Amino acid sequence: MATFSEKIGYGFGDMASSMFWKIFSAYLPFFYTNVFGLPLELAGVLFLVTKIWDAVSDPMMGILADRTRSRWGKYRPWLLFMSLPFALCGVLLLTTPDFGETGKAVWAFVTYILMMTIYTGINVPYGSLLGVMTEDSTEKTVFSSYRMFFAYVGSFIVLGAWEPMVRFFNTWLGSATDYPGEPRAWQYAMIVVAAVCLMLFLLTFLLTKERVKTTPKVQVFEDLTSLFKNAPWWILLGAILFFNLMNAARYTTIPYYFTSVIGQGVSLELLVWVFAFTFAFTSSIFFLVGEFANLPGVAIATPLTERFGKKTIFAWSLILLVPLNAAFYFVPNTIDGYWAMLLLQVLVCILTGVLSPLAWSMYADISDYAEHRFHTASTGLIFSSSSMAQKFGGAFGSAAVMWLLALVGYNTAENAVQTPEAIHGIRLLMSWLPAAISVISLLFIMVYPLTTQRMKAINEALRAQREADGEV
Repeated sequence: MATFSEKIGYGFGDMASSMFWKIFSAYLPFFYTNVFGLPLELAGVLFLVTKIWDAVSDPMMGILADRTRSRWGKYRPWLLFMSLPFALCGVLLLTTPDFGETGKAVWAFVTYILMMTIYTGINVPYGSLLGVMTEDSTEKTVFSSYRMFFAYVGSFIVLGAWEPMVRFFNTWLGSATDYPGEPRAWQYAMIVVAAVCLMLFLLTFLLTKERVKTTPKVQVFEDLTSLFKNAPWWILLGAILFFNLMNAARYTTIPYYFTSVIGQGVSLELLVWVFAFTFAFTSSIFFLVGEFANLPGVAIATPLTERFGKKTIFAWSLILLVPLNAAFYFVPNTIDGYWAMLLLQVLVCILTGVLSPLAWSMYADISDYAEHRFHTASTGLIFSSSSMAQKFGGAFGSAAVMWLLALVGYNTAENAVQTPEAIHGIRLLMSWLPAAISVISLLFIMVYPLTTQRMKAINEALRAQREADGEV
């Protein structure tokens, strides 16, 4: 039985990963086009190429991690040795060199590919660790909930603090503009985040333990062959890919939406008892509200799935996401509309908060299914596919938004006045595009075969199989 400190320690790892990932998802596209100075079309190519490489490298990392042998286990040593490169690459990624146009483009491609490679090197072993900390499917969901809870705490912190940190460093550097401002301000803000993430990954290494001992019984080619024959893996891969594509499209669009559709200087007043608080309605606040709303979603994921099953909750969450995403298109650009927008953000993010731990827990079930069905201990390979789906979704989502912005004539110049066509295009990217992608994800999950009853039977058979092999 896992200890409370181990669950906390496991959560710290995704807190670190998510702090980086949220910056990549929410602010990196805006940084490249509006601060670093890349053209929209080239930024789209950058996101597509680097994240496709990143996704393709995930299974390779999974195979390598599955075959690692050390006194710390298979997956934990990667957390120890990759944490410092992870932090350093994050700082390089948000560094703007004093190069010409070609030199800056090369720098962007090299540093982004390097960052994503290191991200794979630490995140795939971290995700795979879930499969060997416990045998129990329900406890895996508990670990997933802790993981996602801390992931959203990290996201809440970094998204709420990012714009204020950039503004602070802008002022400290004497920048003439408030936001987005001086490129060095973005670099300094990333140094702060990277230092925190380094410590979190080291704590994950220290506090976790690998309990389940599994040994690959076949060669790499046979592992890959069995994976390609694994029908539940293919189905869940499609569902998670489009779920992450939906999230990537939303996150990439939000900074552009607030800069060009809502604009600067909008304030909202919140009445709390007899006090009135006025706050600026910015993308940072919008992200912050969303991350806060993710937390109750994560918290109710376990009791909901224990009552109704993982597949049922996954499907109903996607069904509800379709109209909620589409509703953003009809929200007026008024004070009442902004409050409605915040309410929609809360509802959408509660549902994504439910879905996120389910995805990781369902991949753990697929790992057990593969070991039982094909007699392969390929936990790292299977978990790397989840990371691959996340990155493919992010790649196509971010690239598509960049290219669609270019198509509708979005102007990346500071304080530019956008055309009505560009404004309408951004509104579509914020609403109907994620709604349509949610429908595609739902079509996949409807045919997912690993129900609660089937997993109970698989876990019982697998426990007997492991006892016969002397692994427990």
